[in-house]
Amino acid sequence: MACVLEAPLRMSVLSEVTASSRHYVDRLFDLDPQKVLQGVIDMKNAVIGNNKQKANLIVLGAVPRLLYLLQQESSSTELRTECAVVLGSLAMGTENNVKSLLDCHIIPALLQGLLSPDLKFIEACLRCLRTIFISPVTPEDLLYTDSSVISHLMGLLSRSRYTQEYICQIFSHCCKGPDHQTILFNYGAVQNIAHLLVSTSNKVRMQALKCFSVLAFENPQVSMTLVNVSVDGELLPQIFVKMLQRDKPIEMQLTSAKCLTSMCRAGAIRTDDPCIVLKTLPCLVRMCSKDRLLEERVEGAETLAYLIETDVELQRMASITDHLIVMLADYFKYPSSVSAIADIKRLDHDLKHAHELRQAAFKLYASLGANDEDIRKKIIETENMMDRIVNGLSESSIKVRLAAVRCLHSLSRSVQQLRTSFQDHAVWKPLMKVLQNAPNEILVVASSTLCNLLLEFSPSKEPILESGAIELLCSLTQSENLALRVNGIWALMNMAFQAEQKIKSDILRGLSTEQLFQLLSDSDVNVLMKTLGLLRNLLSTRPHIDHIMSTHGKQIMQAVTLILEGEHNIEVKEQTLCILANIADGTTAKELIMTNDDILQKIKYYMSHSNAKLQLAAMFCISNLIWNEEEGSQERQDKLRDMGIVDILHKLSQSSDPNLCDKAKTALQQYLA
Repeated sequence: MACVLEAPLRMSVLSEVTASSRHYVDRLFDLDPQKVLQGVIDMKNAVIGNNKQKANLIVLGAVPRLLYLLQQESSSTELRTECAVVLGSLAMGTENNVKSLLDCHIIPALLQGLLSPDLKFIEACLRCLRTIFISPVTPEDLLYTDSSVISHLMGLLSRSRYTQEYICQIFSHCCKGPDHQTILFNYGAVQNIAHLLVSTSNKVRMQALKCFSVLAFENPQVSMTLVNVSVDGELLPQIFVKMLQRDKPIEMQLTSAKCLTSMCRAGAIRTDDPCIVLKTLPCLVRMCSKDRLLEERVEGAETLAYLIETDVELQRMASITDHLIVMLADYFKYPSSVSAIADIKRLDHDLKHAHELRQAAFKLYASLGANDEDIRKKIIETENMMDRIVNGLSESSIKVRLAAVRCLHSLSRSVQQLRTSFQDHAVWKPLMKVLQNAPNEILVVASSTLCNLLLEFSPSKEPILESGAIELLCSLTQSENLALRVNGIWALMNMAFQAEQKIKSDILRGLSTEQLFQLLSDSDVNVLMKTLGLLRNLLSTRPHIDHIMSTHGKQIMQAVTLILEGEHNIEVKEQTLCILANIADGTTAKELIMTNDDILQKIKYYMSHSNAKLQLAAMFCISNLIWNEEEGSQERQDKLRDMGIVDILHKLSQSSDPNLCDKAKTALQQYLA
């Protein structure tokens, strides 16, 4: 098996291969086991901290030979252990090194090594596995290919503090998503790792804590279990709170806060519990302070954003803790001066990662402003806030763009801000630009924001219309992504509300009859309800009703029939009857109902329905048809009387429901006038 670096790198490395590097590899093939052992030990000393030497040895084929020696039962335990140590050292080099090790099937060889009775060898194998699994190039699923591996690792947790540290680190790095969480949970991760939280080793406690942090994230099953687990008579939440204290390492404080946050979001801990309000939230706000390291500020802000995302009381509390709203403004000025960071490497790192701070700030501002109008006002009044959001919408980083759109969406829920700040900064322009070409996750939030900007009181509505929004939104309604379909039709519904006839006609033209039917037969009730809402808004004001029904009447009546005959919930049927009531309010449009006996029978049926909402909606149709001040009312009244409508009205006038009773009496008066 060829086990070498990728081609571009191989040539440059080969040209620098030295005689001494060859000498290290040659010694691995010596017939004297003692010389082989000494050769491996010398190789270990040669590669420590020397990436060039590591690359040379990999190119020269050291890895397959080391793996062979590691797996040979005839090799001494000391030799096998030293081989595992050298392989671990090679893995600590570049990502290409790790790829080369993976190509040589190092993971199965190391996992096999864990079956050895020798603890030192097991620890060396685990240390090497840990180094490989924490590399971004290693697929996490390699840990889960054989279920017996997880079971064996759980069993090894009790062997030593090193096995505990390395196994917890492997689990926390390889637990990505609900499937992995379930596997680890089912193999007893909670019970096996819980007691490690009170280990005498700080490293073990930290890795155990990280394990719980990833196990509990967005996982109600794990969170609900954790809340009831106790170690030495103390419940886990209490242990986590102790780890939040200011005298603990920052990483420990942050990770404990993440555990408690996940448990709170899963409903295992109440949002008003003192451990959240008095401990977790203040700890996370502390992490946002400018005297913390960049990654601590990022993690602190993102975890806090997640904690308060759905709870208005926590949002209010966070907004008044340590001047958080103002503190977050510093995230956009980072690094403010070179002199503040003495370490040049740290400065270089932070300059490359400064966009993560902006992303975290936008996320936290979005959560803070999700519900409370006063908080939104404070956020927008923070220096240059709207400019920062506008700039964020065009950043090269997708994550920053997404966070900026989320922040904008959160603030767009404010009627006051839509009328003022949003208009002053013409945020609709960059938003429309974002909508032209973006991944779905950004499109979903951006189109939700557009829905708010298209509400009738928003000054942005007109310029958005002029910039070609109808075509864009109509295309969204054809998306395979459900959220985009909902948002596309929702935005069109808002656009059609109290709109001019030309806009309504443009919407109908843009959608096409075929697409309208497609939306009305969508399997998702949200899409259906928003489409009916759009139709209802299109069919408002008499001249518009008559105009639209003269051009699209046949198709609209077909759609109405389709829905009233289908298996739909009460809300859908009610909305459909309201559309009929609007059509009945037209001057010429009402004839489309009067000449359609099938529809008239359906209205009659719903007048006697067991649901009062549907009865009332059907009554609105009848009232609009028989209103005697309008031309042809006598003929319409006679036809409806012959159908038995008046008898039903008499019955309904005796109804115990005051709305139905009043509406029936008003309708009967039209017959008496």
